[in-house]
Amino acid sequence: MPNSSTPSIDNFDRKILNIVQASNRTTSDQIAEQVGLSPAAVQRRLKRLREQKIIHADVSVIDPKAVGNAMTFVVQVTLERERVDLMHNFKKEMKTNRSVQQCYYVTGSSDFILIVTAADMAGYDTFTRETFFDNANIKNFQTNVVMDPVKTGLTVPIDEVAE
Repeated sequence: MPNSSTPSIDNFDRKILNIVQASNRTTSDQIAEQVGLSPAAVQRRLKRLREQKIIHADVSVIDPKAVGNAMTFVVQVTLERERVDLMHNFKKEMKTNRSVQQCYYVTGSSDFILIVTAADMAGYDTFTRETFFDNANIKNFQTNVVMDPVKTGLTVPIDEVAE
C-alpha cells in the first residue's frame, strides 16, 4: 500500500509501465490500443510518470560484449570505517566510475555490492588498482566472475491491483 510520499498509480499506469519496460520505443498509439486509452491520454500519463520520477530514465540496453566489455564481475566491498563522510565519498566515486554498472549499499558481511564490466582481466585489474588499492578506506573486496549472465535487466514486476 502506498504511503503519503508515494505517488499513486492506477491500473492504466501499471499497464503502461509494463509496456514501456519491455520496450521504450513502443508508440503512444500502440500503447493506447493495448490499454484502452486514447494516445493523448497515454502521452499525458507518461509525462506525469516521468515528472513524478516513477520513470527514472528511457534508455537503450547495450550488449556489453558488442562494445568490447566481454567480462562482468560481481564485487563485494567492505569498508574499513563506516563514517558518513567516507560512505558518501565511496558512493560518489561509484556513481561516476564508468566501469560500475550498478552499486548497492547493503546489509550483511559486505557494505557494497558492485556490478562491474571490463574488456578482460587486465582491464578489471586496472579497475581494482585504481578503485580499491588506492583507497585507504577499503578493508577488502571479493570478486565473482560472471560465467553466464543468465538473466540481466532492470524491469520491476508491476501487477494490477483490484480497485
